[in-house]
Amino acid sequence: MTSMERPVREALVWAVRREPPWGEEGSLSLLDAGERARADSFTHRRDRSMYLAAHAGLRLVLGDRLGLHPRDLRFGRDPCAHCGGRHGRPILLGGPDDLYFSLSHCVGVTLVGVADAPVGVDAERLPGRRTVELCLARLHPRERDELLRTPCAQRPLSFCRLWTRKEAYLKALGTGLSRGLDRDYLGAGQAGRPADWTVVNLPCGPQDGTHAAALAVPVGVRVPVEPCELNWSAYGHVPCGRPSLGQESRVDIPTVCH
Repeated sequence: MTSMERPVREALVWAVRREPPWGEEGSLSLLDAGERARADSFTHRRDRSMYLAAHAGLRLVLGDRLGLHPRDLRFGRDPCAHCGGRHGRPILLGGPDDLYFSLSHCVGVTLVGVADAPVGVDAERLPGRRTVELCLARLHPRERDELLRTPCAQRPLSFCRLWTRKEAYLKALGTGLSRGLDRDYLGAGQAGRPADWTVVNLPCGPQDGTHAAALAVPVGVRVPVEPCELNWSAYGHVPCGRPSLGQESRVDIPTVCH
């Protein structure tokens, strides 16, 4: 196959902004024991609901892509690319080698990223000015200088957009925050950014004034203009009694509307 005939690699990103319509029990039925235990550990209902929506959404997206029931998916971790510990990039056990995914959730929005190359997504709510001040010293010197030149009123948004770019990139690398935040420049300029990587901010739709989001993929992977909304109604039948693959040879799950 020549380079002109190679399939275009692509990243897709979904935004989850509301709870699914089927209630907590429906979402819990899609998760594994570890995820259910984590959901039970949250004190506040808002945090629990956000976690359930994020992990149910991830399972539904991946199940749709693979033609599997969401509850039959099993997750693990790659070794950390920085230290070798078992806390690296999340992986799908038994899944195809060319399927990568990333999940980020904060109050107000969750992002699910899927690609056929390493991918990282991050979403954050704007921090207060004090948080920005405390984090400045941890950044790359060029990033710090850029933020200090930014008017104070605009600094939280500029910082949040920068922070999401850094987190998305570190997730895609497979190191997370174990890699020093001052090692890589992900500032407003393109010159000096990590070679061979595309790192872009994504619009947050109705939360553009209060949140920031970003996506990181290797150069050559097509990136979306904006996230698409996860269409819960396309999956309404899944948590409502349809059997998993342990009971049925295959479950047909409708495609998400992009």
